[in-house]
Amino acid sequence: MTRAKISVIGAGNVGATLAQFLALKELGDVYLFDVVDGVPEGKGLDMLEGNPHWGSDSKVYGFTTTDEKAYENMKDSDLVVVTAGLARKPGMSRDDLLGKNVEIIGGVARQIKKYAPGAVVIVVTNPADIMAYALQKVTGFPPGRIMGLGGSLDSARFRTFLAEELNVSVKDVNAFVIGGHGDDMVPFLRYSNVAGIPVEKLISKERLAEIVKRTRMGGGEIVNYLKTGSAFYAPGISITAMAESVILDKKRVIPSAAYLSGSHAKHYGADGVFIGLPVKIGKNGVEHIYDLDFNPDELELWKKTVASVNENCRKVDEFLSKAH
Repeated sequence: MTRAKISVIGAGNVGATLAQFLALKELGDVYLFDVVDGVPEGKGLDMLEGNPHWGSDSKVYGFTTTDEKAYENMKDSDLVVVTAGLARKPGMSRDDLLGKNVEIIGGVARQIKKYAPGAVVIVVTNPADIMAYALQKVTGFPPGRIMGLGGSLDSARFRTFLAEELNVSVKDVNAFVIGGHGDDMVPFLRYSNVAGIPVEKLISKERLAEIVKRTRMGGGEIVNYLKTGSAFYAPGISITAMAESVILDKKRVIPSAAYLSGSHAKHYGADGVFIGLPVKIGKNGVEHIYDLDFNPDELELWKKTVASVNENCRKVDEFLSKAH
């Protein structure tokens, strides 16, 4: 049985960390691409040389894409993960990144369409839900084969903070975040529990509000510490969980930015956009979207995040129309 082929576009902190995790788990052979001359080749070789100690037989190859012919090495990838783009800096919101990253995503999307037309694609570039929308517009791929990072990472942060608060194993904390991957994300308290016990029975309302706020600002908190870049360890493993569910057809339910249409669009009051929801991920990408019911407070937050995503998608449409 041949190993899966996984292409990672962008060899910065997130892309390189992801490539290492993918190789450690032996999910496939990893092809790492970046515009900075020599960086993907050097990092790929460095990872490959560690394989004897890691006990992994996954190959890691790097390619510099200043010559677009390098993208030929992406041919027939089973999975493509797009991390290329500008990283957030202190004082910068995810939405500040929009214009430049749409331009970057557009260029990458055309290469994916050319060389890996059958791949499942995970978009990581911020804001990931909006970049997934842009990539789908450029590639014309079936939307179910495209998903954005968001809830997988945000939910990991939420679970971490809840576990720390209660001094319990993070393995026993079930919690998730929906909505846009931005400052108006919606941590879902009613569906959050510790070994089945609702967190609202374990933590005061006031303290939960503080944890929710920290979750919303989780990425910014790390940016403010690092000063020179954004998070990459937690994003790397959060993407790996999604990738593993695709490559091994695990059917895991992981909050991710998925495309809404039909009955799901009607249920959520959002149509033709990518937005974070609990979804089943398998070899075909997003294989099922779960419909959640909202109480009045949750619905108010949900409408706010939908409005934000709709507005940013409108900006993407304007940008892409000007580009043509």
